[in-house]
Amino acid sequence: MLMTIRIDNFALVEHLELELGRGLNVLTGETGAGKSIILEAIDVVLGGKVHQRMIRSGAKKAVIEATFSLNPYLYSWLQSQEIDCLEDDTLVCSRELIAGKDNFRSRCRLNGTLVNKSLLLQLRSLLLEFTAQGETGQLFSAASQRDLLDNYGGKELLAQRQLVSEAFNARQEALARLLSYQQWERERLQRLDLISHQIKELASAQLQSPDELTQLEIESARLTHVVELQQLAYQAYQLLYQRDCDQTEAAADILSQAQKILTQMVSYDKQLAVILEMVESALHQVTEAGHQLYSYAESLEANPERLEEVEERIRLLKRICRKYGTSLAEVIDYYHKLQQELRTLTDNSQSVEKLEKEYQAAEASFREKCHQLTLMRQEAARKLEKQLTEELKPLGMAKVQFQCKITPTNPSNTGADEVEFYFSPNPGEALQPLAAIASGGEMSRFLLALKSCFSSNHSNFSPKTLIFDEIDTGVSGKIAQAIADKLHQLSRHHQVLCVTHQPLVAAMADYHFRVEKQLTQSPDTQEIRTVIRVIHLEHEEPRKRELAELTGGNSAQEAMAFADSLLATAARKKNTGL
Repeated sequence: MLMTIRIDNFALVEHLELELGRGLNVLTGETGAGKSIILEAIDVVLGGKVHQRMIRSGAKKAVIEATFSLNPYLYSWLQSQEIDCLEDDTLVCSRELIAGKDNFRSRCRLNGTLVNKSLLLQLRSLLLEFTAQGETGQLFSAASQRDLLDNYGGKELLAQRQLVSEAFNARQEALARLLSYQQWERERLQRLDLISHQIKELASAQLQSPDELTQLEIESARLTHVVELQQLAYQAYQLLYQRDCDQTEAAADILSQAQKILTQMVSYDKQLAVILEMVESALHQVTEAGHQLYSYAESLEANPERLEEVEERIRLLKRICRKYGTSLAEVIDYYHKLQQELRTLTDNSQSVEKLEKEYQAAEASFREKCHQLTLMRQEAARKLEKQLTEELKPLGMAKVQFQCKITPTNPSNTGADEVEFYFSPNPGEALQPLAAIASGGEMSRFLLALKSCFSSNHSNFSPKTLIFDEIDTGVSGKIAQAIADKLHQLSRHHQVLCVTHQPLVAAMADYHFRVEKQLTQSPDTQEIRTVIRVIHLEHEEPRKRELAELTGGNSAQEAMAFADSLLATAARKKNTGL
């Protein structure tokens, strides 16, 4: 229930705080007095569209704050959104509209916690419903009519719709797995062809050691320069170990002489033993190096066949590296990975037949749940047709025909049904879609009757604040009284806030407010401004005068007498439960 609405610097409202009560709350006043501004503020605080012109001229910020009493539905929702509840079990929704120098922004809060607009719109559907003549476009859509029927059907139908949604998701997931597998299977076969070719090419290369290319390049250089290596080896051998007789002594001979001298010196001075060891070691190493150089030179021989083999192998390995990696080590690693991937791709535990069966089972389950939902919708449609027709009779539409037509459509997460309301307000006229035939006044009564159907359907009962903006426009007499009675009936289960120009409706109010414009003058600037005031007509005399003004067209005495009779009739209806 909406307990209070506080408005600061919004449109023509400078400051307004309005306390509403249970039952039927009515706003009356002259056309243009500002009644719709109050409803617009309620719309804005719960996520409605905003623009900078909504901020009162001369102000930089507008603030709207609405306080609601909690019920179990709201309490559960707040807990699910992790929003703290206040100690007095109320919910405070506030919205600030802020005009900057070059921008405009708004901030939304729930119990002081900043929230985004989408969250606020979720909450809106739990708190209230707006109904205004000329703003029924949403009711005309097939999706909205289907949702209305489902909600009318109650918890069991909504539970079945949830099962349909879950079955639809399961079917879509099974289909996605099947399509994904089919796509993967195509890619797998393509990948198998590719890696099989690569593995065959790499296997034929007989890759073994990552150092093979380096070793082959060393061997190639040796075989290419075998003559030069042999000549240089002999030269080094002669310098180290054995010179020709006509040349100077070799290094080994010189070291041998130095060894003999140092041996003699050591006999006189033992400290030279270390140097002697060094020379003896050098002599040994030079001698060994000479022998190895000689053996190396003797082993060298030209081998053109082997050189060709080595160079051919080098060309092969380099081509492989250019194709599969920057080094032979990378190529070998890539080869091992290909072999592992091949084992994975050939080890296919799933089959397309298994996935097709899973999809077919999910499709069958989904279709069956859709069928059950269709049957439940058909039953709910018959009940709605009967009840709505009865609700419309006292509203001056005794001969009305109404049909909730259900036709098959492409299955989705909401089932396999298209729902459309068909309507004929006049006898002898064919049923036509509601959107194509209903006039403004007829639509007002249709909406009111529809709300009554939902209000009396306690299987899916969720108390809300119902807001009606001049839905009684264009009706009078018995029809206006019937609308007043319906609003009163609704107010026994919901809080109702109604803007009206009908004295018959206003007389049924539990809380009656007059909205009017006043001129004020600033004490500082002497500027004259227009502001909106709301007066709670708590006592009988002010209410009579307001009802008399709404009546119009009569003398003051007759109007007051008529107002008095309206209040007496309204009191009697309330006491007797209509």
